[in-house]
Amino acid sequence: MLAAGAVVLLVVHGLGRFIFTPLLPYLVEDGQVSAGGGAAVATWNYLGYLMGALLAIRWHRVEQIRTLLPVSLAVHVATTLILTQTDHLTVISATRWLNGVANGIVFVQAPALILEWLVLRRRSAMSGLVYIGVGFGLLLSSGVVTGSADWLSGAGRWWPAAVISVPLAWWGAARLMKLDVPVRPVTDTGAPADSTTPLLDRASIPLFLSYAGAGLGYILPMTFLPLLAKVQLSPAHWLLDGTWLIVALATIPAPWIWNRLGATLGDLPALKLNFLIQLVGVLAAVVLPSEIGLILCAALVGGTFLGTVLLTQRIGRALHPHQGPRLSAAMVALYGFTQMVGPWLTKQWLDGGGTLVSAFGIGVAALAFGLVFVFFVPAPE
Repeated sequence: MLAAGAVVLLVVHGLGRFIFTPLLPYLVEDGQVSAGGGAAVATWNYLGYLMGALLAIRWHRVEQIRTLLPVSLAVHVATTLILTQTDHLTVISATRWLNGVANGIVFVQAPALILEWLVLRRRSAMSGLVYIGVGFGLLLSSGVVTGSADWLSGAGRWWPAAVISVPLAWWGAARLMKLDVPVRPVTDTGAPADSTTPLLDRASIPLFLSYAGAGLGYILPMTFLPLLAKVQLSPAHWLLDGTWLIVALATIPAPWIWNRLGATLGDLPALKLNFLIQLVGVLAAVVLPSEIGLILCAALVGGTFLGTVLLTQRIGRALHPHQGPRLSAAMVALYGFTQMVGPWLTKQWLDGGGTLVSAFGIGVAALAFGLVFVFFVPAPE
């Protein structure tokens, strides 16, 4: 079941969302889109992701997930197939928006459903392993694009993602639909959960605020680190492509590491450590010499941001057992919103005369903000 969850996240994130990053230079070279048009397409995809997470807040019950999850995977496959057939920018933007909606729904609902299933078996500490699929998705998307670069062009460059998505999405959905999860949520002890407490209260508000800081803090290096390398290094330097490779390689073992640390130290202490390491990583890009700072930022941020996700989701589920999928959806929506705010703030900073290096200070401040609020999150009973 964990493998099935990892596979569907690989499909929607690796072959859906993140594949556009390595594809974009080739699509610009082919003349399908301009750099500005590519940025607009990416923005529509981010907006769709946010809207998908908001829809998951509305349709968060187990019986609703059983319907919406396979439908969303089918939408991912259908929209990827559409991209193989069109060079029209408006159609591409609309299709990527719809693909983002499906991505947001699956990214919320698949881990939330698996977490509910694991709670019933007193194995909730294993839930973070589902996010391993994101790391493998980063590597797969890069390999698929590079491997097909010489024999595909334009809209045809989407064919490998579409072909690979079909069997993986079908297998993952078929497995997840077999999960035996009761409609009424339960606590970690297996008893029926109290359904009277609100989604936002003294316990969850600091967690939401810390998660907002995490989203804004991580998206800056994840968006602009290769560009920062281009600004700071010579044109032939290996880190121009190497920074993204380091991020991908660090991402793969990260869910296992933070899952293990959460089980050993406790999720809340592990989350504090996670924020601190991530903060050091972004700060390194600001204060250290170029190569060292870039490598540290890529490794430390790549090795922590999925840990932030899985630990925060699990803490939220422990604080409010009755709100598991809904709380997860609300957090992903907040995370998605701050991911849109980060690049916008960076643009305002650069337009105002700031440098890209100093713009990373926004990420440092955001992670420091998040770290402070982690200390106000009460320990789950």
